[in-house]
Amino acid sequence: MSDLIQVMIIDDHDMVRLGLKTYLLMEPKIRVIGEAGSGAEGLRLLEKLSAEGETGLPHVILMDLMMPGMNGIETTAEVLKRYPSAKVVMLTSFLEEDMVVKAIEAGAISYVLKTIQADQLIQVIEGAARGMPILVSEVSQALTRGLRQRTAQNDEEGFTVREKEVLLLIADGKSNKEIADELHISIKTVKTHVSNLLMKCALDDRTQLAIYAHRKGLAEGNRS
Repeated sequence: MSDLIQVMIIDDHDMVRLGLKTYLLMEPKIRVIGEAGSGAEGLRLLEKLSAEGETGLPHVILMDLMMPGMNGIETTAEVLKRYPSAKVVMLTSFLEEDMVVKAIEAGAISYVLKTIQADQLIQVIEGAARGMPILVSEVSQALTRGLRQRTAQNDEEGFTVREKEVLLLIADGKSNKEIADELHISIKTVKTHVSNLLMKCALDDRTQLAIYAHRKGLAEGNRS
């Protein structure tokens, strides 16, 4: 990916799209390549952009949650099904626990509120482009509450002690290097543990592992 971050905005409010586009146009590292007023319109635009190949697609999509027709969660799932390299940032006014959980499970890399400061939104976009999820404390707390409401699964994955340590640190948002430094192991070893965790949990990425740890209550300071 080049240094220029290509962004698409999907939001059913004209003024929200205009405001976001106006601000983002002032950012030299960001290029707004398209906007849509609904999930279906966004998918049509993505299909059109995909005709130019991967280089024509957005790196980051700012996705509204509540939209007529396909909501943001449904649209996110469909977008990532068709264009798995895209990074979706849910940008919404709603902080309902269940919505946060469903958005992350649908594949959104970050979930932020529309009250976010402009400079913080830029940080979220830049993080998403690098594959780094960002959840502010209030969203993280809502995610934890939402996961607690889910029926606890009673499966046994057979984690080793080290794998559980790695899982807990992933839930804390640590990078592979930070995990390696804290556990005094190599980054290659960390990657091996992460791969084993993904296989044992039948999950696809680190964000889902973090969600799993929260769901199991492992991220609540229980490091026994």
